[in-house]
Amino acid sequence: MTSRVPDPKELDPIETASKDELQALQLQRLKWTLSHAYNNVPHYRAAFDAAGVHPDDVKTLADIAKFPFTGKKELRDNYPFGLFAVPREQVSRIHASSGTTGKPTVVGYTKDDIDTWANLVARSIRAAGGRAGDMIHIAYGYGLFTGGLGAHYGAERLGCTVVPMSGGQTEKQVQLIQDFKPSIIMVTPSYMLNIIEEFSRQGLDVAESSLKIGIFGAEPWTDAMRSEIESRAGIDAMDIYGLSEVMGPGVACECIESKDGPVIWEDHFYPEIINPETGEVVADGEEGELVFTSLTKQAFPVIRYRTRDLTRLLPPTSRSMRRIGKITGRSDDMLIIRGVNLFPSQVEELLLKHPQLAPQYQLVVTRENHMDKLDIIAELRPEVSGKLSEIEMEALNRQLQHDIKTFVGVSSKVRVLAANSIERTSVGKARRVIDKRPKIGV
Repeated sequence: MTSRVPDPKELDPIETASKDELQALQLQRLKWTLSHAYNNVPHYRAAFDAAGVHPDDVKTLADIAKFPFTGKKELRDNYPFGLFAVPREQVSRIHASSGTTGKPTVVGYTKDDIDTWANLVARSIRAAGGRAGDMIHIAYGYGLFTGGLGAHYGAERLGCTVVPMSGGQTEKQVQLIQDFKPSIIMVTPSYMLNIIEEFSRQGLDVAESSLKIGIFGAEPWTDAMRSEIESRAGIDAMDIYGLSEVMGPGVACECIESKDGPVIWEDHFYPEIINPETGEVVADGEEGELVFTSLTKQAFPVIRYRTRDLTRLLPPTSRSMRRIGKITGRSDDMLIIRGVNLFPSQVEELLLKHPQLAPQYQLVVTRENHMDKLDIIAELRPEVSGKLSEIEMEALNRQLQHDIKTFVGVSSKVRVLAANSIERTSVGKARRVIDKRPKIGV
């Protein structure tokens, strides 16, 4: 592994500013954002008026708690351009979510927004150990998904050489890494595991490749998966955080000198943690749902956007700004199995404690006779696949079922399959949950 800590002179001044300086800038920008949204977005004017609040009511940062939340419903109700705060003609680019649960959520960027985004992704790559002149292999998807173009513009802004590979064509991914010799890769952590497996299939050792740093985001991943990637690939695995509704990748990123959670670029995004059930703000350090208010976005300001990501706000370390802990799950991805709350990350951590198992799994939920049924599908690592006896496989299944019942509190049926049995994603995020239960009202 490497450790390319940036020189303090390379940092933006705000990254090392005092708490008072940072909060003064945040308050100034918060007042502008609320006024901008109120004056230019009919939804926000109506929502603020209904809540009995006005941008002029903001005297301190804590006053943001008086304002109403924004969620996916508000974005979809105003599809496609109803939340834009500038005329459509001033929008330089549009991105959108996949829309798998309904209409896609559409976001827009002015020319200045694109410029800000590029600067923040460049800041993030630098924090993760990147430098001007580095070659960066980008395997995030390009297109309406913000990952590919967000990473691309930021890497170019930092002065890096970009390989815009996008997702898929895993064999070609390996070929180009071998031929071009990039030092950094930006990709989802689950697809990085696919690339590592492809190296092995080709008889190559990814740890001997040119890669030194991986900047992984777009889906939650555990510390166990970080250890898995680092040990197999011989790289520093860094966590970058973002979501299209707030900007895209680069809302927060880990610093290579500490690797202790993504630093939120608080000069552009004001974070809160709330109780997801009551909406009340909780203290720093307490777990809850992450909420963001943009501070500088022109085309698409967001006010108290509920990310549904469950995490904690942590004190500053390598920078003057607060960090977020590992995302433990999403409040809307949480499964309720026979009254027990279950997050996929809990199962992942238990699976990766068994050295025979690969970091690939699926949770399949069905309902039989009005009772929820959970099947957990895991797979063996290639080096042990086919080498365990039937008795050893049965013992492994029983141990996993015992672990999940003991530590999560849910009875399940576990099936451990041969290596490479679970379908791999060719691009984007892993599909960890298949919920086949009838939908309410259907």
